Amino acid sequence: MIISRTPFRVSFFGGGTDYPAWFEENRGAVLATTINKYCYITCRYLPQFFEHKTRIIYSRMEHVHNIDEIDHPAVREVLRYLNIQDGLEIHHDGDLPARTGLGSSSSFTVGLLNSLYALIGRMPSKNKLAEEAIYVEQQMCQENVGCQDQALAAHGGFNFIDFGGSQHLQVNKVIMPVERLQRLNASLMLYFTGFSRTASVIAEHQIKNIPKKGQELKTMYEMANQGLEYLRGDRLEEFGKLLDEAWMIKRTLSDKISTPLIDEIYTAAKSAGAIGGKLLGAGGGGFVLLFVPPEQQPAVREKLKDLLLVPFEFETLGSQIIFYQPDGEGAHA
Repeated sequence: MIISRTPFRVSFFGGGTDYPAWFEENRGAVLATTINKYCYITCRYLPQFFEHKTRIIYSRMEHVHNIDEIDHPAVREVLRYLNIQDGLEIHHDGDLPARTGLGSSSSFTVGLLNSLYALIGRMPSKNKLAEEAIYVEQQMCQENVGCQDQALAAHGGFNFIDFGGSQHLQVNKVIMPVERLQRLNASLMLYFTGFSRTASVIAEHQIKNIPKKGQELKTMYEMANQGLEYLRGDRLEEFGKLLDEAWMIKRTLSDKISTPLIDEIYTAAKSAGAIGGKLLGAGGGGFVLLFVPPEQQPAVREKLKDLLLVPFEFETLGSQIIFYQPDGEGAHA
């Protein structure tokens, strides 16, 4: 039995510049962190007492005899990629709902790769996990996804990620005093808007718009760099204001990113004291992140009392194997 734990992520700046359609010709960068909300993947070899060969349990249950029968795209393609023919049981549990803008689908893919590598007795590097998850999602599953979520889920922590050039992606740890990180964490509020969406559909629309949105994407790249400078200079309030500016630009990348309800929530939060914020992920629903000075938070809580507030803390470890007890059967060594 193997259990992996892989964090979800909160992205501050640069989302949209991590699509290959953009960074193959231009510079891209994302400033983001992982948080202490996780995707757990349990896997083991399935004893041969059952009619089915493989059992997969997530929001539904699949019993299949071969890989081609698997409906879940990431599970099917990861098993193909690793060429695992043995019967398996794979179980998914998440701290937060899927399709809500926290990179959960990439956390799932990274965690599944990590678990299955452990099951076959191998220990991949964090770079390898990220790169292979990107390959599986973009090439094998043909999903319209960027490259930040997989890198963040694998590496964990507060990162500035460069996209483009010969290195493709470079993950740079953001080093800050603990006290400043704690103040930043204490100034952020995460609200669930109560509905979710399929990011790939919105991302497809956004990718098609890339040729028309060059100036906006260049500005978003510059904002990722500016946000990093504000953090380094302990200018947290300016960081919050920059989030507001970035959200106003991101809303223009596709008419599917925001909705009247999201705009209403954001306006209400600002009227109660939020300095800035954004919708997380590709758009259309899910979680709203707000930058609110601690003294203003009671007013924002009152204003948004009908929404679910999700407390969180930054995490630093990335995808980990938290339980490792390989089967004793020699056939699987």
